[in-house]
Amino acid sequence: MEGLELISPADAAAVLHIKKQTLAVWRCAKRQPLPYVKVGRRVFYKRRDLERFVERNTLTGAPRP
Repeated sequence: MEGLELISPADAAAVLHIKKQTLAVWRCAKRQPLPYVKVGRRVFYKRRDLERFVERNTLTGAPRP
């Protein structure tokens, strides 16, 4: 699995500029479609999933028709 980069919830929260606890709420409540990886009891995020999440949530600011 070339290019697979797993990052901790703290680092993922820093990338998204949110609190680590917010990610925990999103996971438990399934509030956001952000995939995560469980390894035993530990949680990780794939960097490419974070990038996709940001792309999906990027708004252009263009007015709606």
